[in-house]
Amino acid sequence: MVSRTEIDEAHGWKPATASSRRSRIDPASRVPLYHQILVILRNQIFSGELQLGAVLPGEQELAELFNVSRITAKRALNELADAGLVVRERGRGTRVSDTPPPPTLKTSVEGWFENISLMGVATDVAVLEFDYVPASPDVAQALSIPAGTTVQRTVRVRYLDGEPMSHLLTFVPEDIGRSFDRDEMGNFALLTLLERSGVKVADARQTVSAALAEPDIASALSIHAGSPLIDVKRVVRDTRARPVEYIRVLYRPDKYQFEMNLKRVHKREGMHWQSETPSMPPEIAPNNKNNRG
Repeated sequence: MVSRTEIDEAHGWKPATASSRRSRIDPASRVPLYHQILVILRNQIFSGELQLGAVLPGEQELAELFNVSRITAKRALNELADAGLVVRERGRGTRVSDTPPPPTLKTSVEGWFENISLMGVATDVAVLEFDYVPASPDVAQALSIPAGTTVQRTVRVRYLDGEPMSHLLTFVPEDIGRSFDRDEMGNFALLTLLERSGVKVADARQTVSAALAEPDIASALSIHAGSPLIDVKRVVRDTRARPVEYIRVLYRPDKYQFEMNLKRVHKREGMHWQSETPSMPPEIAPNNKNNRG
C-alpha cells in the first residue's frame, strides 16, 4: 500500500515542518482561535519555513495540534486559501501555493524608507481624513504645545503593489499645516511638504513596538481586527529643536520589515554590537506602481 508520504513525494510536495507543534494559541485572547492558527501558519509561509508546495496538516490533525474543534481548523485553512497562500484539493490535502508570497518592503531602522525617492518608487498613498483639531494631551506633549492647540491631523493608508501596507496618523502644527492641502498630502511626501514650507528638518526620535489592530484600522488595512501590527511613533524636529511633525505608523508585518546592520566593535567597556548605516538602500519589491504620497 502506498503511503501518504510517498504520494506527496511523487508530486514533489514537502511535508510541513514540526513548528506547528511547538506553536501555541491563547484561548483567553480576544483574537479568534482560527485567526491565531492562521497567523502562525501564515508566518511560517512568509518566513520560508513552509516552502512552496509544502503540505500542511489536515483539518483533524490541525485540530489536535492546537486543541480546537475541526470547524475552527477548517476555517483557518479556508482563510489561508481565500488569501491565495494555500491550495486545497480533495484527496490531496492543503499545500502552500506555488504563487510567491506578496511583496514585502524591507527597510533599515536608520530610516532609509524616509528617502523620498524610495517612497516614490515603492508605494501609493490614499488620504482618508484631513482636518484641523484640538491637540489631545499626548499629541500636545509630542509637539511641545499646550493641550487644545489647533493642529493639522491627517489619516492615510500606504499601499504596496496595490495592497494596504501601513496606516499613518500624522499631526503637524497649524502654522505649518496651513501651507498645504489634502490633495498635496496625497501627492507628495510629508517631508517634502514640510521642507517646501520652509521647515529645515534636523532630526527625529522614533520608537518601535507592537500593537493589535483595532476594527477601523483593520478595515483600512484589509486584515482582521486583533491582527498584530508593527507600531512606529516618530517626532520630527527642525534645526531649532521645534517639533514639526508627530506621526504614528502601523505596519502590516507581512508587508514591511525592519532590518539593521550590526558591526562587532571594541570599546573601553568591552566588545559589543554597534548599528551602522547600510551602504545600499533597502530591498524594494519589483513592479510596484507609481507613488502618490
